[in-house]
Amino acid sequence: MFTPVRAAVVRAAVAAAVSIPASAPAFAQTEPLLKSFFEGKRVTARVDMPGTSDGVDVYADAREPLNFAKYRDNLKEYGTAIHAGDRVTVTFVKVKKDLIELQLGGGGYGTFGDDTSTSVSMHDAPKTDREKELERLVRDEDDRDRRRRLERELDDLRERRERANRRIAVERERAEEEKKARLAERRLRGGSRFNLRYEDRVPEGFRPEDLMAALAPYVDFGGLAPHGTADGSLSWRDDTPAAAVVPPRKGMLRAEAEQWYGRPSEASERREGALTVTTLVFVVDDRRIRADFVEDVLVRYSLTSW
Repeated sequence: MFTPVRAAVVRAAVAAAVSIPASAPAFAQTEPLLKSFFEGKRVTARVDMPGTSDGVDVYADAREPLNFAKYRDNLKEYGTAIHAGDRVTVTFVKVKKDLIELQLGGGGYGTFGDDTSTSVSMHDAPKTDREKELERLVRDEDDRDRRRRLERELDDLRERRERANRRIAVERERAEEEKKARLAERRLRGGSRFNLRYEDRVPEGFRPEDLMAALAPYVDFGGLAPHGTADGSLSWRDDTPAAAVVPPRKGMLRAEAEQWYGRPSEASERREGALTVTTLVFVVDDRRIRADFVEDVLVRYSLTSW
């Protein structure tokens, strides 16, 4: 029997089924549009950005879009990967139900596959079989003189193990400090991201100019702008004037090179005698810059055109 209750359930199910295809295309179209417009473009940060994949949360619907307490704590904990005024590349755009991620210079260290642990697995020296045997013999020995001899041997083995463990503890602490330093360096070179968050969901029909407007206090998008086409539709272009790129020079610091040329597309190391040479390759417009650094100082370079 088709009761009123059952009819209501059917109507609700039909309404839900109809609503799915209506909303899915709008959501599915937003990400490709933003990706095609922003990815690969260079923008300028207006604020310091922390070296973590947590990035900077911007709440589009909130009265105060930026939680300054959390922002300050992240900068203090993870350091600054992108400084205000740095020009960086948009490397990835991701749209989720209530969130748009704008990833800059790699998106921040701490994504899947990144090792964020500062601990080092280095186990203490275990008891030897002889030490375990002596513990049993001492416990079971009734002769006082023999038990004392066994105890002296046991004490000697215990002292050896404790000395070994003290050396291991020192080595473990040293290794963990080195790992912390490496992790800090990776964070500072891993980029960061903005997380544009909405209370319910990303608005339908979200466009590139909407993202630029929401993040305008924190990102200078330069001349990125829409322009009309002959058929009345909109396409997108970068009207930012070509920046005068500072040419490389011997003595330039690695940090300075990365500030001017962005994140290197290739990196490698080799030994030349007693020196460690780090080779970075930068791609700037139609030029390829191959730069050799020793202790983060540029010692030689070459320029080629694509």
